[in-house]
Formats: sequence, C-alpha cells, structure tokens
Amino acid sequence: MQLNYHHLHYFYIIAREGSIARAAQCLNVTPQTVSGQLTTFEHQLGGLLFERKGKRLVLNARGKTAYQYAEEIFSLGEELQGQLRLKSPGTLNRITLAVTDVIPKILAFDLVKPLFAALDSTRLIYREGELDSLLAQLALNRVDLILADRPLPPGANVKAFSHFLGESPLCFFAKAQSPYARQPFPACLEGAPLLLSGDKSTMRISVMAYLENQGVRPKVLAEIDDSAVLKLLGQQGYGVFCAPACIAGHVCAQHQVSQIGVAGNITERYYLITPERKIQSPQAQQIALSAARFFAI
Repeated sequence: MQLNYHHLHYFYIIAREGSIARAAQCLNVTPQTVSGQLTTFEHQLGGLLFERKGKRLVLNARGKTAYQYAEEIFSLGEELQGQLRLKSPGTLNRITLAVTDVIPKILAFDLVKPLFAALDSTRLIYREGELDSLLAQLALNRVDLILADRPLPPGANVKAFSHFLGESPLCFFAKAQSPYARQPFPACLEGAPLLLSGDKSTMRISVMAYLENQGVRPKVLAEIDDSAVLKLLGQQGYGVFCAPACIAGHVCAQHQVSQIGVAGNITERYYLITPERKIQSPQAQQIALSAARFFAI
C-alpha cells in the first residue's frame, strides 16, 4: 500500500507538538480529526507509534523511526520550494560550496575568492565538515562542490568525480625566538616539541613518515584537528607545527613565527569534487582557474 503523505504530515505535527490538542491548533482542525488521521496512519503501518505518558504522547521505537523519515521528507520538501523560488526570475542563483575542515582557512579563501566577486548575482552557501559527511550531502544534492585535501575515496557510494587542483610542499614553523629557528633543519627537530594535525588530515601521516626517514624523533605534544588552533599554539611557543608552503608568508606574518625548514619531498594535494566528470559549472571553472594561478606562484 502506498504511503499517505497527508497522514504522515499529521503524524509529524503530533510528534513535534507532543499532543493531539496542540497539533489540532497548528493544523486548524478539530482534535477528533487529528486523532482519526493518526489511527488510520498507525493501522496502515501496522502498529502504534506513540505511548501515552500523562497528558503527553511520546514516540515509541517505531514512532522514532517514522519521525526521522518524516523529518527528512518534509525538510527536503521545504528545500525544494526554496530552490524553485531561487530559480524564479529576479532571484539570485545559489551555489553551496563545502570545504573539508582540515584545509587551512586562508588557503580555502584564496582558492574560492573569485566566487565572492559574483555575490551580487549568486548566493554563496559556505560549509565545512569531514569529507564523508560532505560526500553524503553531495549525494543528496545539498552540496554542489567540495574542496578537499584528498580525492574521492575508492568505493565511495556516491556519483562524483575528483579534479586535481594543485599541490604544495610542507613547511615547518616555530616561534621566532625559539632555539629550533636557529639550528640546521631537520636536525633541529630532534627532541623538539611537535604539534601535529589530527588523524582527519593526510598531513599527519606524511609528516611522521618524513621524520622517520630523516631519522629525527621529535616529542609529539598534541594532535589537533583545527589548523587555526594548531597555529595559535605554535605562535605561543608550545611547539613546532606544519603548514603548506603556499601560505608560508601569511603564516609567518599572521602568527609571528619563523619558517625553519621545507620538507620538499612531501606535498599536500588539493582536489575539487563535483557531480560531473568534467568541470562544467562556472563556479567550478572559477575555482580551477584560481587554483592554477595560485599553485603556479
């Protein structure tokens, strides 16, 4: 039997409001009508969805499952209406760009800066998160483009394609007055306090492999997901940290640190993940062109 979305809506409002009386007020109908719609819906699904506790109706296990789906369905409906309004004459185009949260903010800004020039005609939605979460949103058409520090994982259950944007060597930084800034690199890292990126970043694995190959054993003090917090700790003199060479000038000026060395044989690579095999949207083309100029410097 096909699901009756009218009944589903009544159920959704009852669950949200917690009682038939309040749901009836929201729907502008009588409590008897709401109660009848709920009974019909529960019969259609083959079981009760609520438990009565005092004057309130509380979702049982079946009801919680149904409510999660209902919330998603009506949320998508509202999103559809919003998208159609944006497509109407005289309204702004909309682009939702997502950036993996391990990419430094200044690097992300430099790559997507051309999009800000079109804000008079385009509404930009900028989001951050872990790659797996952003790919799930891409699959649901809630995200248009993803700027990432790694390509689409093998076997990912989403129709998307990775486009290589560029790469940058890694630099090591320390507070300007620290002893590590005045000794030969990479020997200066022996026993030095090291601030590492968290395990969400590909940088962490590369740095540890590089140090092992160099026969250098620093003292790892912390592993930090947020690159901004990592740089602030380095600025305060808590330890040595890494960042892409392409933003070295900004890091030194912004955080009053010194570049103590470059690990030229390891690089950070950056990708644009899109639903299209070829870069076709104007926004994706702008980011690709911006990256070509940025990484060529």
